[in-house]
Amino acid sequence: MDEFDSGGRGSRGSDKGGEAEDEGSTPLPEKVQVGGSPAYRVGRKLGKGGFGQVYVGRRINPPIPHERIGPGAVEVALKFEHRSSKGCNYGPPYEWQVYNALGGSHGIPRVHYKGRQNDYYIMVMDILGPSLWDVWNNNSHTMSIEMVACIAIEAISILEKLHSRGYVHGDVKPENFLLGPPGTVDEKKLFLVDLGLATRWRDNSTGLHVDYDQRPDVFRGTVRYASAHAHLGRTGSRRDDLESLAYTLVFLLRGRLPWQGYQGENKGFLVCKKKMATSPESLCGFCPAPFRHFVEYVVNLKFDEEPNYAKYVALFDGIVGPNPDIRPIKTEGAQKLVYQVGQKRGRLMMDDDDEEQPKKKVRMGLPATQWISVYNARRPMKQRYHYNVADVRLSQHIDKGNEDRLFISAVASCSNLWALIMDAGTGFTNQVYELSPLFLHKEWIMEQWDKNYYISAIAGANNGSSLVVMSKGTQYLQQSYKVSESFPFKWINKKWREGFYVTAMATAGSRWAIVMSRGAGFSDQVVELDFLYPSEGIHKRWDAGYRITSTAATWDQTALVLSVPRRKPVDETQETLRTSAFPSTHVKEKWAKNLYIASVCYGRTVS
Repeated sequence: MDEFDSGGRGSRGSDKGGEAEDEGSTPLPEKVQVGGSPAYRVGRKLGKGGFGQVYVGRRINPPIPHERIGPGAVEVALKFEHRSSKGCNYGPPYEWQVYNALGGSHGIPRVHYKGRQNDYYIMVMDILGPSLWDVWNNNSHTMSIEMVACIAIEAISILEKLHSRGYVHGDVKPENFLLGPPGTVDEKKLFLVDLGLATRWRDNSTGLHVDYDQRPDVFRGTVRYASAHAHLGRTGSRRDDLESLAYTLVFLLRGRLPWQGYQGENKGFLVCKKKMATSPESLCGFCPAPFRHFVEYVVNLKFDEEPNYAKYVALFDGIVGPNPDIRPIKTEGAQKLVYQVGQKRGRLMMDDDDEEQPKKKVRMGLPATQWISVYNARRPMKQRYHYNVADVRLSQHIDKGNEDRLFISAVASCSNLWALIMDAGTGFTNQVYELSPLFLHKEWIMEQWDKNYYISAIAGANNGSSLVVMSKGTQYLQQSYKVSESFPFKWINKKWREGFYVTAMATAGSRWAIVMSRGAGFSDQVVELDFLYPSEGIHKRWDAGYRITSTAATWDQTALVLSVPRRKPVDETQETLRTSAFPSTHVKEKWAKNLYIASVCYGRTVS
């Protein structure tokens, strides 16, 4: 990756996110007694979850030697978290707050005692039986349709109860669903464990849904089962738990998911790309229809949409048989859910979709490559466009535009041919450009920086060449740019903190070039990055006062930068178009409404 800065008027210049780390060199205690609990001897390791480790605790001198469950149980689960782990930040683990809030909720194991002993925070919990992954693994990597349908029914009810308390789990997967202890009344009961990555989807003080955001450098969950939105760093909401559950169910039924097997540093990128390109029909091949319907429902939920839990449960009713008493998994929670919803809403949630109009899908269609054009409301002005321009014709069009007192405002490339947008509303006083076989030509750019030109538009072609436009009369004070093999959000975030904002972007093949400037005239800026097209994110940002100010796309991803201007325009109207060919006919229609091209690019969208 290359990074360069202008002189300007400043100086020149896992498989799992949030996973458990080593607990330090402090040995675990041999005996545990915390928060008024009985004394326990620490036994074998049960597993690792969130930020901690889980061990068997055996009660020393129990008064009732055969008690299996509850605070007096002979055997319990002890969850240890070192005081220096990320989950603690030198205070009680965040997970404790979640258990306090959920206290005894349906399908969540009970915590009987908790406290600190030496360097460890310790929770004393009900000991449980095997995980669904254990059951699947010990049964020759198979699981019956009825068993998986029962898991679906009960898991949906557990998530509904968790969500009703304002939380999302954040790491739904087979390893985090456990059955009750064998030989007890709970051995066919399902539990959801490991709340270390749980977050609130509902604000505790206002009761409103948390705000939408996207931070492409943040991933929480497990790569195999995480929702596409989690991969892309979007704020977690109820839809993400349900999408992860859908992948869990398909894995248990089919024994494999289409994105397994990727390795290397860009594993998360490849897995997310595959998830978004895999249709529900393809994912659920050879699965009974209810599984495909469930996937279709949950991958198309909007960020703040209330899931129709009772409807999802009803999908699987026809598979499991009418008698709950002989089901391989207890489903009382689901039965209560369906009954309660039916009582409260006259079964509306169950039945109302039969006659409803098909709703617009969030994860719509299949990957495609298209032109993306962005139009802003402006006072009437002269604007001109050229497209399918070969290298040798560039100077002819630019010179003619300059003669007519037009400057280049945007550039793009498709199939190694160029598109130019020239207009009279740039405010520039002079302009230079270079067509280079390099992406980008550092020496030429630095020469122009020394002459007080700043990059105002860039484009890259599939063959690796670039068109860089630099102008005088911009408001920029200093610039920095980076060329990267992947979208460099961490670098962008760092430069934001230094007072820079993205002012131009381009791609060449799979490479990205990002230009950031001081004095850009923005008060805030965000990024929307997607393997298809971030339609929902764009509308969320528009509603919050942001407007698209830069666009770029590779064959795999689309990136849109949205900004809040320091000076609010008189007319904030902004529209976008996606078209297979350059939108020449549409542009004229937009001009008639005083809407002018502000940005254009060619690359990954959705058909």
